[in-house]
Amino acid sequence: MKEYVIIGNGVAAAGCIEGIRSRDDAGSITVISEENHAVYCRPLISYYLEGKTDLPRMNYRPADFYEKNRCRVLYGRKAVKVRQDTKEVELDDGSLISYTELCVAAGSSPFVPAFEGLDTVQKQYVFMTLDDALALEEALTPESRVLIIGAGLIGLKCAEGIAERVESVTVCDLADRILSSILDQECAALMQRHLETHGLTFFLNNSVSRFEGNLAHMQSGADVPFDILVLAVGVRANTALIKAAGGEVSHGILVDERMQTSLEHIYAAGDCTEGFDSSIGQKRVLAILPNACMQGQIAGINMAGGSAVFDNAIPMNSIGFFGLHAMTAGSYDGEPYEEKTEDSLKRLFVKDDRLKGFILIGGHERAGIYTSLIREKTPLSSLDFEMLKKAAATAAFSPGKRRKTFGGVV
Repeated sequence: MKEYVIIGNGVAAAGCIEGIRSRDDAGSITVISEENHAVYCRPLISYYLEGKTDLPRMNYRPADFYEKNRCRVLYGRKAVKVRQDTKEVELDDGSLISYTELCVAAGSSPFVPAFEGLDTVQKQYVFMTLDDALALEEALTPESRVLIIGAGLIGLKCAEGIAERVESVTVCDLADRILSSILDQECAALMQRHLETHGLTFFLNNSVSRFEGNLAHMQSGADVPFDILVLAVGVRANTALIKAAGGEVSHGILVDERMQTSLEHIYAAGDCTEGFDSSIGQKRVLAILPNACMQGQIAGINMAGGSAVFDNAIPMNSIGFFGLHAMTAGSYDGEPYEEKTEDSLKRLFVKDDRLKGFILIGGHERAGIYTSLIREKTPLSSLDFEMLKKAAATAAFSPGKRRKTFGGVV
C-alpha cells in the first residue's frame, strides 16, 4: 500500500488528493499544512474584508472533504527537509514522515524588499493568506490611512477590500502603470481611472525611499503619512525544499507535463512550480488558481500510477474592482483587433492563423470560448472569426466542432 505525502494544503493539494483517490482508494494520504485552516479559496480574502463573503463560504471543499478522502492533515506543521535517500519528510518538530510518493504544493511567499527604516513601522502586514487578512482586519479603523506598496493583483485587491473601511488608501509602485504584469498602458489607465473614482490615490513610477515611523519618504521627494502599511510588492515560489534535496529549480520548481520534478517519486504542483506555458512555448511560473487545481490533479493521478499530462496551460486572469471586470489570457504577441468605449475595451491578438491572447475590460461574456481557442491552438480559418471578433458565440463554429466542443449544441 502506497504512502502519499503532500506538502501544502491549498488548491493544488486538494487537486492532488482528488487525483490520487481517482485511482487509489487504499493508499494513505498525509497532508502537511503550515496554516491552521482547511483548504480555502485564497482569492476571496479581499472579499472577506469587503464583507461580501464569510469564513464558511471561503472553504474550497466541503467540511468532510478530508474525512471522505481518508486524509490525515497535520495542521500547524512545516516541512523543513526532504530526505530523498530515505524517502522521508522532516517536520519543524523533528518528526519524520515516510512517503512512497511525494507532492510538493508549497505555494509562494511574499517578497519583502529591504526598505530603509522598515523596522520603524509598527503596523505592517502582507496580504497572502487568510491569517494575513484577519490580522489586517484587526488593525483597521475608520480613521486609518493605509499605504500599500504594490499595484499588482494582490495590492489592488487588498485596496478594494478595505477602501470602505478606512479613511484613505494610497498605492505606490515602481512600475509606470497598475497591473503591469497583465495590462498594457492604455488598459491600465482605464482601470486606474475607475479605481480613482472610488477614492484610491496612486504614486506610480515611484516607491518608498525610506521609512521614518509612520512617514514614507518617496523617491520623488513626496512624503506620505500613514497608519497602516501593506507590503504587496510580489511573491516568490517556495522552491527551497526541492533545491536543498538536489532537484532542479529556476524561478519555480521545474516540472514536466506529468508534474514530475527532476527527483524520482517527487512531484510538484501549484504556485511553487515552473511548468510549460503553451501560449509562448516555454516554461514559466503560472501562479493562478485553475492551473494549480489542474496541476494537483495531474500530479495525484500520476503518483497513483496513472498516466496524465497537463500540456495546455496558459496564463489567465479574471479579476474585478468595484464592479469593473477585466479578463486576460495568453500572450500579447500578434496583430491586435480592438473595440473600445469610454469604459470598456476588447483587444484580441492574432498571429499565424491563431488567437494568441486577449484583454477584455468591462464585459467578458462567454470569454471561455476565446480561452479555448488559445489552449487548443484552433486555426482561425476553420471558423467564422469575423463573427467571433464581435461576440464569443458558438455559432461561429462548424456544426461538427460545436458538437465536439460544446456538448451537442448545434
